[in-house]
Amino acid sequence: MWEVYIKGFRSYLQLEQSLSANSVSAYVHDVRMLATYLHTFDNPAPEAITLAQLQSFVASVHEQELAAASQARIISGIRAFFKYLLLEEIIGADPSILLEAPRLQRKLPDVLSPDEIDKLFGAIDHSTAEGQRNRALLETMYSSGLRVSEVVSLQITNIYPEVGFLRVVGKGDKERLVPIGDEALKYIDIYLQTVRNKVNPAKGMENIVFLNRRGAALSRVMVFYIIKDAARRAGLQKNIHPHTLRHSFATHLVEGGADLRAVQEMLGHESITTTEIYTHLDRTYLRNTLEQYHPRFYNK
Repeated sequence: MWEVYIKGFRSYLQLEQSLSANSVSAYVHDVRMLATYLHTFDNPAPEAITLAQLQSFVASVHEQELAAASQARIISGIRAFFKYLLLEEIIGADPSILLEAPRLQRKLPDVLSPDEIDKLFGAIDHSTAEGQRNRALLETMYSSGLRVSEVVSLQITNIYPEVGFLRVVGKGDKERLVPIGDEALKYIDIYLQTVRNKVNPAKGMENIVFLNRRGAALSRVMVFYIIKDAARRAGLQKNIHPHTLRHSFATHLVEGGADLRAVQEMLGHESITTTEIYTHLDRTYLRNTLEQYHPRFYNK
């Protein structure tokens, strides 16, 4: 019986929620964990599960000393499963609605200052074909705040230089239009005209912007190494990774006074609360805002 429900749940995640293969596998794994644990209660059918049984399962997960984020993800998977059962009218009430997840401490990401961005880009060797590609790649990531998965899958026909926009395929295969700056467009054009046009694309890669020497799309790991190498050459001591450019993009916009809703749209965040983390990154910016706008701030 459980396998029938799990199969239906998998289809629901893939077709209706448009989740990635990794997310689908994780959620299905979470439900299988629950099914295995419920042998303790003579393996009740999903429609017979109680909140007390789910709380007991959560307690058992906690005893495994998993990270709080991992525990929260498991609970998220269980909630998604019961939401599916409710939508399919397999259950009449959702027992997971009062299930509590561990509180996660929001970790503030490292960001680069504009000067550090200049140093990072300046450390790239522009005399090589790879260097020309890497400069265009990093300029694109910083200019538009793209995720690694979005930049490695970026297509030539989704670049609209005449209006300064990119069409990006983000999480859950959701498309969005994001602006891109003139500097990034300049380096993309240089790369396309002097390097990319000399590469023989592999089958199916004809429209991909950033290719390796074999004509295949860059991997996420390769982008990680490109940024790490540039950071090393620039002498930057921060823990820099591909997402650092996305964090820096958002932080610099917020520091400059950009509307948070606009930043949310550009980043492709479903919830504004995810974007709000960037209001906490620069305490100097926050204090300057207080000095400028608070009517009873006298230390001017």
